Amino acid sequence: MKKLITRAITGIFFIALILGAIFYKAYSFMALFSLITFLSLFEFYQLIRGKERIILNIFDSLGGTLLFIVLFSSMGGNLFNSPAKAFSFYFVYILILFISRIYGKREVIKEWGYSILGQAYIALPLGLLNAIAFQPDFMGTPIYSPVMLLAFFIFIWANDTGAYLVGICIGKHKLFPRVSPKKSWEGFWGGVVFSLIAAFLLGHFYSKIFSYTEWMGFALTTSIFATWGDLCESIIKRQLDIKDSGEIFPGHGGMLDRFDSTFIAAPAVMIYLVFIF
Repeated sequence: MKKLITRAITGIFFIALILGAIFYKAYSFMALFSLITFLSLFEFYQLIRGKERIILNIFDSLGGTLLFIVLFSSMGGNLFNSPAKAFSFYFVYILILFISRIYGKREVIKEWGYSILGQAYIALPLGLLNAIAFQPDFMGTPIYSPVMLLAFFIFIWANDTGAYLVGICIGKHKLFPRVSPKKSWEGFWGGVVFSLIAAFLLGHFYSKIFSYTEWMGFALTTSIFATWGDLCESIIKRQLDIKDSGEIFPGHGGMLDRFDSTFIAAPAVMIYLVFIF
């Protein structure tokens, strides 16, 4: 019971923090998710260091955080004068990443590979949340839309809740036993249904943004790819032989445990929105 209460309190705080940052203003969203990007990368690189005899330092975590800020600016945040100037800062990190490693007496290819893996698996997907946050108005000018981010996270949370509840109650047929023995097909479809219910409610309150069908497509895309995101992190933890990626969230695990769905769902949703808009 104590563990359940701790998990519930942590979950409420976590959701309140994200929603508060999203709805306050664009820059509060940028600040929070820049921090999330840094902590997620730092946690990932620490896990790799514990398994491999290679050096992955805080510099790589800062590089991925810079990518998030660059994408925020390029998608509509306008921190820099032009997207080219914004990306030039990140390319400086890439140049230093490759050049600096050749001066060490270590497994250079592994270090390059794991550094880039963190950027591609964590930093880039989190950065693509900016493509969800900034949507074009009737003139084609990107404007910050907290509703789109709200919908994205609601669909992920609904999917997680539905998958957990239905899986616990009636889950019998294993979804992917080699990677995640506890996940079931019943839980998967429970997550999809919960997400579609959330989409129906959002379609009622925000019918001017999307039709019911478009909201359903948004939810379905999020739900399916969020499940794959969860499985991707599960196979990483299995290969690293760990139960949780960290302990930053009492009762919930680490940063990767909390945002694993986002890492795969965000790019998929971005593609969906590009074709819808």
